[in-house]
Amino acid sequence: MSSYLPVIAIDTALFPENYASGRQRWLADLTDNLHCFSYPCTGSGPDGEPLFTDTVWIGPEAAAKVLVLIGGTHGVEGFVGSAVQTDMLRLLADGHRVIPPDTAVLMVHALTPWGYAWLRRCDADGVDLNRNVVDFSRPLPENSAYDALKSALFLADTPQRQLAFAEFEHTHGREALEIAISGGQYSDPVGPFFGGLAPAHGRLVVDDLIRKYDLQQRDLAVIDLHSGLGSFGYGEIICDHQPNSSATQVACRWYGDSVTLPLLGTSNSVPKLGLLDYAWHAVMNDRSCYITLEFGTYRTDQLFEVLLRDHQLWAQSGNDLARREHSRLMRQHFCPNDQAWQELVLFRARQVINQALRGLSS
Repeated sequence: MSSYLPVIAIDTALFPENYASGRQRWLADLTDNLHCFSYPCTGSGPDGEPLFTDTVWIGPEAAAKVLVLIGGTHGVEGFVGSAVQTDMLRLLADGHRVIPPDTAVLMVHALTPWGYAWLRRCDADGVDLNRNVVDFSRPLPENSAYDALKSALFLADTPQRQLAFAEFEHTHGREALEIAISGGQYSDPVGPFFGGLAPAHGRLVVDDLIRKYDLQQRDLAVIDLHSGLGSFGYGEIICDHQPNSSATQVACRWYGDSVTLPLLGTSNSVPKLGLLDYAWHAVMNDRSCYITLEFGTYRTDQLFEVLLRDHQLWAQSGNDLARREHSRLMRQHFCPNDQAWQELVLFRARQVINQALRGLSS
């Protein structure tokens, strides 16, 4: 397979207006001979539309190697997932991308469809799917630092809240502050980065896909598409495998020196509890790896402010107008209305997908 990407026009119109139009376009680009399956999600969208996680298997059923492309793990980040997956479907249809022999592609569209539809990062129960992969039969992890900051998180006075964060950071350090807020917590359902009290919709979908396609028997390249953290327009390859693991070696071999590891402090992301990664880590052989492809937008402090305001508004009743107004800020943070940013996303995604396919076939 060539190491170079073909020069193919990038269409930023692939970034949809909303969940419903993104799903409609994604489904329209599927051909009749593909194996598709949809998972209904409880609840409905803002216009009463039904919600689904849609999946498609492209390639031989018995393929030994599978590229898994996941979008919308965090609901509002599904705009990026829709655009990248639809772009790949069109490249495949036009013959501009060819899947290597003995390889299949599994696309998962809108893993948290409620959050996608409502422009929230979580599901209808406030659960962050990317903190949900823990053993709920055992005592849940504790985040005492979150508990210490909880009162500050919901302060309406932004300068007062930022002062509390600054004091915590001065005492404990920047990484400790980010872990306290975003590392995952299991005690506050209305708060940010809540891991839930039971497996969420998206986790159940992933578990079923692993069983349905016997993915534990295959070599896997999993790419989970995210946005909102890091440098504007750059797609960071985040590897949450253990640094000395075979999976990290695979990631570095496939994706090169751009791979970052939170456990080594080389990533914009800090170590976190309950990541979706862990469901896949548990079934991977030593020829497989899972990466998060995180497209940066605005600074981390702004990310926290936007998310905290979102949770404040949803913790209160009778704030429909304020929620709708704030949802525009959520959309802008996680999918900026900026053509250059969108072009960067689609080009980088093509590049990383190409690296994954080449790696699988090596």
